[in-house]
Amino acid sequence: MGMSRSFLVTFLGCLVLAVLIQAQDQSGFISIACGAPAGVNFTVPNTGLNYTSDANFINTGVSRTIVPELRDQFLQNVWNLRSFPEGQRNCYKINITRGSKYLIRASFLYGNYDGLNMLPKFDLLLGANRWLTVNINNASVSLDFEIIYVPSLDYVHICMVDTGLGTPFISAIELRTLRNDIYETEFGSLETYTRVDLGSNRGYRYNYDVYDRYWSGADLDTWRPLNFPIDADSLVQNDYKPPAVVMSTAITPANVSAPLVISWKPDDPKDSFYVYLHFTEIQVLAKNQTREFNITLNGNPWTENISPRYHSVNTIYSTSGISGEKINFSFVMTETSTLPPIINAIEIYTVKVFPQPDTYQRDVDAITTIKSVYGVTRDWQGDPCSPKDYLWEGLNCTYPVIDFPRIITLNLSSSGLSGKIDPSILNLTMLEKLDLSNNSLNGEVPDFLSQLQYLKILNLENNNLSGSIPSTLVEKSKEGSLSLSVGQNSHPSM
Repeated sequence: MGMSRSFLVTFLGCLVLAVLIQAQDQSGFISIACGAPAGVNFTVPNTGLNYTSDANFINTGVSRTIVPELRDQFLQNVWNLRSFPEGQRNCYKINITRGSKYLIRASFLYGNYDGLNMLPKFDLLLGANRWLTVNINNASVSLDFEIIYVPSLDYVHICMVDTGLGTPFISAIELRTLRNDIYETEFGSLETYTRVDLGSNRGYRYNYDVYDRYWSGADLDTWRPLNFPIDADSLVQNDYKPPAVVMSTAITPANVSAPLVISWKPDDPKDSFYVYLHFTEIQVLAKNQTREFNITLNGNPWTENISPRYHSVNTIYSTSGISGEKINFSFVMTETSTLPPIINAIEIYTVKVFPQPDTYQRDVDAITTIKSVYGVTRDWQGDPCSPKDYLWEGLNCTYPVIDFPRIITLNLSSSGLSGKIDPSILNLTMLEKLDLSNNSLNGEVPDFLSQLQYLKILNLENNNLSGSIPSTLVEKSKEGSLSLSVGQNSHPSM
């Protein structure tokens, strides 16, 4: 029998959590309770996870609280939320380790926080790209989205975008560091399709799972569940580290002479899937018993002679993407086997390709410094150049095919700037046009502006600048390689 995604997601929504007494290391975890009061840190009793307020990760939005009657149904980390009634794009900036692999989870529980029962629909961005559309269709159901992602910068932006279909919000953001040598793909990131503890009717996460993966339960009529508890200390693990409590259950076919089948129909036959199958033998086999089976994928041989070892994890996974109208895994006994096949757990991911690279980090650092130095009040959120639809006001960028976007125009005319021209502008090394006109800038025109080798237009009109214009700028102006405007200043002289 097939295993549909909707069935599995239903179980995920009904995740049942238990308490483990033994604490585990949360280094490499970032757990953000969105909308929690500034300075608040708390530990969720059911999981032992430590959460912090989002106040240090974002400076826009409004803190709100779900209706009181829903609190008993959900963990404390989603009791609050941050909504964004203003601005088209509102972004969290979270410092991470560049090049490390992360499991990123974003959670959304509307909880009728505004008393309006108006269910919103909005976009979620990860870095410079659209991740997905968040479509809230039930105020009392939490939506959780996961992706395994390797950031190219030393921070990551997670942004909510108002698409005109209701006020965006977010309840929690969680990042979990993974080993770089697991969940590998030929290209792209891995978006969680489903993750299932087979043979179980409950769900688990941290601190059963050291990576805090959500495991939902699934048990269908065509499967016969097995349950033989395994102590975590007695389970020989591999690098994927599926929890011992998850590996304690398994399924075999209800009809022992029939294959064990796991299948699903993708929404789009072009979608590419990576599948991770986790096995261990949970029964002590008699000397005359053997368990051995082959796996076929859509009728073709995939892996042969699988014989799970007792209390030792074996993970078999796809090394390239799988696609098709239907994905069908069949587990078939070999001729010498006396016992039917088993499987303990399965993870399925969809390849998510983010085509737009993040803006060149030195440009981002420079424009962020400029924003801070001058207190720019424009809606500058997230990546400066991407997606193109949300390009920061006053900027233009180039988008090379095989390189990072670069900032080539900075227009801060009539922006209420004061003080001197900041040297951080020099770090925008590809700048072609700089317009700082109609502000209250003072001091001399700095010579470092002549070091911007691609600068073609420089407008400094109507400020309080004084002193001589650097000779190099004057020469470029006379040669015609630079359009220089310095009128209506205190004492500018050529």
